[in-house]
Amino acid sequence: MCGIVGYAGPLATSGRPLDVVLEGLGRLEYRGYDSAGVALVAPELNRVATAKKSGKLVKLLDELAARPLPAASAAIGHTRWATHGAPNDTNAHPHLADDGRLAVIHNGIVENFAVLKEELLADGATFLSETDTEVAAQLLARAYRRTGDLTEAMAYVARQLEGTFTLLAVHADSPTTVVGARHDSPLVVGLGEGENFLGSDVAAFIAFTKDALELGQDQIVTITPDSVEVVDFHGNPAEATRFTVDWDAAAAEKGGFASFMDKEIHDQPQAVGDTLLGRTDAEGRLILDDLRIDEAVLRTIDKIIVIACGTAAYSGHVAKYAIEHWCRIPVEVELAHEFRYRDPIVNEKTLVVAVTQSGETMDTLMAVRHAREQGAKVISIVNTHGSTIPRESDAVLYTHAGPEIAVASTKAFLSQITAAYLLGLYLAQLRGNKFPDEIREILDDLREMPRKIQTVIERGEYVSAVARSMKDATSVLFLGRHVGFPVALEGALKLKELAYIHAEGFAAGELKHGPIALIDEGQPVFVVVPSPRGRDSLHSKVISNIQEIRARGARTLVIAEDGDDAVLPFADEIFWIPQSPTLLSPLLAVVPLQIFAMALATAKGLDVDQPRNLAKSVTVE
Repeated sequence: MCGIVGYAGPLATSGRPLDVVLEGLGRLEYRGYDSAGVALVAPELNRVATAKKSGKLVKLLDELAARPLPAASAAIGHTRWATHGAPNDTNAHPHLADDGRLAVIHNGIVENFAVLKEELLADGATFLSETDTEVAAQLLARAYRRTGDLTEAMAYVARQLEGTFTLLAVHADSPTTVVGARHDSPLVVGLGEGENFLGSDVAAFIAFTKDALELGQDQIVTITPDSVEVVDFHGNPAEATRFTVDWDAAAAEKGGFASFMDKEIHDQPQAVGDTLLGRTDAEGRLILDDLRIDEAVLRTIDKIIVIACGTAAYSGHVAKYAIEHWCRIPVEVELAHEFRYRDPIVNEKTLVVAVTQSGETMDTLMAVRHAREQGAKVISIVNTHGSTIPRESDAVLYTHAGPEIAVASTKAFLSQITAAYLLGLYLAQLRGNKFPDEIREILDDLREMPRKIQTVIERGEYVSAVARSMKDATSVLFLGRHVGFPVALEGALKLKELAYIHAEGFAAGELKHGPIALIDEGQPVFVVVPSPRGRDSLHSKVISNIQEIRARGARTLVIAEDGDDAVLPFADEIFWIPQSPTLLSPLLAVVPLQIFAMALATAKGLDVDQPRNLAKSVTVE
């Protein structure tokens, strides 16, 4: 959710601290926010200089243009997604304490803030906002007055807080220092020359350095221009893992596209191809180097549970069909936020697969921890290196989608499905469910998918034209069977996220059990038609579903394979996709639905990159 940036530079003041922080906040806008603010310190300043405004970052930039801040040596910046207190100027971060000499920004939720606030009020503290963050600021000011050391004071405060938090603080007494703390919320360090950085993720500082440190759970970091020191919450020295970011600032730019979402839809062929790269040895056998679980353990697995939220959960549903078919292991798909509250049956023979783009989704992280407590092994499918969930999993399978900036997921979804296919094939290879030549054949088909995805994208203008003609639609339904069912669910979700209209996905077989009552004259219905080359009769059954709804006045928008002439008499609009094996078809069938949702929302004048009320990385439960 909230975006956090920190910068520590030379004692000689300049405009660079503010420039770096604003650049970072701009790159973190995709996380979702409703206010923004900055705080600067410098040797000649007795107080922290701040500016903050509700609304988008441009409002803060207007404020800074009207009332410029002084040159500085260190700075912190924040984009807030409101939890405690309305999204207004007062509740925006940073929050000040110690007579304006201390500034704090915060990502997460302090669950015991009410108790702490009562204690602080009794101690004479004055509060200006409704936020839990100001409680942390007042606690830090009190601890600093006692210790005179910002790092020690931060450690004391971190031990008092319950919930999830990343805190960054600067103090006028230490004008080249930024101190951060993390508990169940992301924070990474950027390593520069004569300057160092902090960020919610590496996008915050990717324009300035690719060298970074992964902070562990319950760690405090103190950065100055020339040093980075990491300790635990008790002040003991702690280790952080160094890594190099494998993408550059250009990957986070629009590259000439009208929106990040448009760019990321066009990135999908490469994202799928990159996720497949380097996964086989010279003999063509799958090698998943990051799967550090003993092969003997994986051979004993008798159940797989996929845990995820939103779009990632739909990728899990696609994985269920493929893994069960290839491995003959039962697969359940659970919403992560429900998983640990229903007393799930999990033991040492259960493999839990956690799917998350950011690696920081709090619901999924809590489910991972619960699963491991019950003895299960956990493999995470994650896009973001240096994030929390892969560090707390037994193994990780990284996708290689690159940064996904638009809040509504596109290329991460296809990469997650691809990674799940690789996991399923690896398990089938390991357990002997598939012969080597069968696995090679499926891998060959997978390697053809980027080219086919590109074909679908190139046909996108027709999809966009249909979407623009439907900008006044108030409801759209989506139907699918087998792997087409999660595609229908994802298509409906995209439309809800981007266009703010009613959209529902159904298993086509459920139509006659209730949803057909929604069909009236002109009702738009997308139908994902399975391949007529499949081994069963699903194709004919879905054709019958199309006839049923068309007879009741529906406008049918059909996604079908090239050459499937059987759909022609029953479709008002047809979006053709290349032929592919049934289990791999979601990689193609979902793309027209992404394009449709984006085009319809754009026609309505909506921001497709930052839909209202949504955040890219949901780091609170």
